[in-house]
Amino acid sequence: MEAGKHVYCEKPMTHTVEQAIALRNAARRYRKVFQVGPNATANDSYWKAHEAVAAGRIGKVTWAHGSYNRNARVCLFNEHQKIDPGAGPDKTGDDHIDWDMWLGHRWGLAPKIAWNPEHFFRFRKYWPYNGGVATDLLYHKLAPLLIAIAGPNGEYPTRVNANGGLYIEKDGRDIPDTFMLTADFPSQWSLFLVSTLTNDAGIPDRIYGKHGTMELGGEPSLRWNGDFKEEFKASNEGREEARIPLAPRRDLEGNWIDAIRGKGTVHCNVELGCATMVTIKMAVESYRQRKTMLWDARQERVVTA
Repeated sequence: MEAGKHVYCEKPMTHTVEQAIALRNAARRYRKVFQVGPNATANDSYWKAHEAVAAGRIGKVTWAHGSYNRNARVCLFNEHQKIDPGAGPDKTGDDHIDWDMWLGHRWGLAPKIAWNPEHFFRFRKYWPYNGGVATDLLYHKLAPLLIAIAGPNGEYPTRVNANGGLYIEKDGRDIPDTFMLTADFPSQWSLFLVSTLTNDAGIPDRIYGKHGTMELGGEPSLRWNGDFKEEFKASNEGREEARIPLAPRRDLEGNWIDAIRGKGTVHCNVELGCATMVTIKMAVESYRQRKTMLWDARQERVVTA
């Protein structure tokens, strides 16, 4: 961005909260088109859901949940990330790996260790380089749910907790194979997300309001709840159930190019990307430190409860 370039950045946007804030501030300063790539932000379901939430069609939203689970005979963090025995620091040409640069230990990014092909090719399994299923999978879930409830710029949490464990995939990895996070937000709603590598039967993306419930993913499906049928009907053209039709949306790369050309805005801007990153990283640290994490909004930093 300093060089005048627009940027497409895959998720997770950064490795640390501090990097996320610095990157957000740079995008604000240079005013370049910055797109982050969590998949479902290009799904119209979440944008239509936000319109419905903003219109009060399910009443005041108080909580939501979602999941991103996998279950394979060989863990995909191993199967998809195969080790190339012909590559390494002692090789030449395209097979050469600048191990010290990759670690980034000169900048305090990861500890200096001897060449370890397992760490290099299967980095998603080790804390120094990422946040496991939280940063790899749940970033895809949190960003669109923030769009649905809070809007295009997302929302920073007030409190985050996480739990889980390494219950099955005990192959020397650091990260858990079962991870659950809860987060509270200042506009008075709470979130539960789960990601496991041990069973792929997940829970749907669902938003709970005082007057009704909304299911997401495909066409948003709305239905009254509890004693509030009449209030729901009053906000949904007299219907007890409703479905919201979807419109085609450009994929993330095409959307980014459109935005560069002045045709609309990106699906996941730097504000949403940063808010998502902060919540995810707070969850990772909550799990690792076994503590509740709080967000100091005034100083924009994480503190422990």
